[in-house]
Amino acid sequence: MRLENKVALITGAASGIGKEIATTFVREGAKVAIADLDLAAAEATARKIDISGKRAIGVEMDVTDEAQVEAGTEKTVAAFGALDILVSNAGIQVVAPLVEFEFARWKTLLAIHLDGAFLTTRAALRQMYKQKSGSVIYMGSVHSKEASKLKAPYVTAKHGLIGLAKVVAKEGAEYGVRANVICPGFVRTSLVDKQIPEQAKELGISEQAVIDTVMLKDTVDHEFTTADDVAEAAVFFASFASNALTGQSLIVSHGWFME
Repeated sequence: MRLENKVALITGAASGIGKEIATTFVREGAKVAIADLDLAAAEATARKIDISGKRAIGVEMDVTDEAQVEAGTEKTVAAFGALDILVSNAGIQVVAPLVEFEFARWKTLLAIHLDGAFLTTRAALRQMYKQKSGSVIYMGSVHSKEASKLKAPYVTAKHGLIGLAKVVAKEGAEYGVRANVICPGFVRTSLVDKQIPEQAKELGISEQAVIDTVMLKDTVDHEFTTADDVAEAAVFFASFASNALTGQSLIVSHGWFME
């Protein structure tokens, strides 16, 4: 198993991509803390992943709340004795033209994606530096590389995560800590399902046209990226054996964006 006895904290992990990553990590031998705004959902996911309660726990965490982030990280270390992997995955999406975008919604989205990444990273690094090892993985997006209409704060935030990862890679190197970014294409989660009718309304096209001409237009096979695809990329980063792979971003998008 590629993550035997590693300890991971995964934010936004009660559902969607985060849940799939947590499930895959446990299958690969890791112990995981399922961090989520909804503690009941986090605990239910933990029980589903590991009925014994020995390899998965639920942690309540609003990633924009400094005290909750610190407490959740401390709970993870107390439960499992270490923290080897942080997956900063929590995020939301708001779709609207920039000229109509409400400042409050802009700040909320940036807070979840960027403030949340900062706070969870800082808390995790304090433990990882003590251990002299660790892997920080940010959930970026093809929008970390490419822009789309109606997504100004999301594109801004996802670009920002690449910059943060590069700084963490440089600062963490002497402590054996790596930092990388996964950049998925569209994954058919509730977040994407919510966007389809919103974009159809804003663009004045059908929902199927959103899928065909916006989301999957530039893929090589007209397929959505899967949560399993993303989870495998997370295992790849988390299990890499040296600091040779740090400060990098990996695009998982069926060829939507290539570099």
